[in-house]
Amino acid sequence: MDFVFMLTRHDQTVEDCLEVMGAIAPAGLTHIGFKDVGVDLATQHALNKRIKESGATSYMEVVSTSQKECLRSAEAAVEIGVDRLLGGTDVHEVLRILDGTGIEYYPFPGAPAGHPTRLGGRPDQIAEHCRKFMDMGCAGVDLLAYRATDADPLELIRAARKALGSGRLLVAGSVDSAQRIRALAEAGTDAFTIGSAVFDGSFSPNKGAVTSQLRDVIAACS
Repeated sequence: MDFVFMLTRHDQTVEDCLEVMGAIAPAGLTHIGFKDVGVDLATQHALNKRIKESGATSYMEVVSTSQKECLRSAEAAVEIGVDRLLGGTDVHEVLRILDGTGIEYYPFPGAPAGHPTRLGGRPDQIAEHCRKFMDMGCAGVDLLAYRATDADPLELIRAARKALGSGRLLVAGSVDSAQRIRALAEAGTDAFTIGSAVFDGSFSPNKGAVTSQLRDVIAACS
């Protein structure tokens, strides 16, 4: 199961993300991402370049709330050259924007709303979206399972896993403990993201350094 470290806190990219990239180099992370909000496009460009120079796969997650902003972020992802784009719900238009770029797309199933984003939707609705997105040519989905408002998170994960087939299941948002990481692995999750729980120290409350938090997340994956 892949751990994607998001350079984000409170659903936006941290302003000192470029400095953080230097600090976390010893951790040897292979999957690193950021949100489409919090820093300007030039900083996103520089950040994506740093991520790829480190040898990691780069991710941008779309959390903008309007359709126009989401599509603008998809266009920015193409300009920046990220490896994987997460989030958004206008799947047809985003796939049109990404066509021919090689960028893998993982949209939100269910009914995401607000910022920070919450997730509406029952397991059967999540499954229906997952099947539809795979038929459309997506690489997988970005499931906000622990932000769910209408169902148990693990029920949503199991429903998505079954519906996706060979598609990849990435779980994002509020993954903040080793217990949750183990539950994700047991339910068949392919990847998960953590941002705030590392930056605010809540993953390992007795440790202060970001690198210590990251080591504990990596250890929990094994």
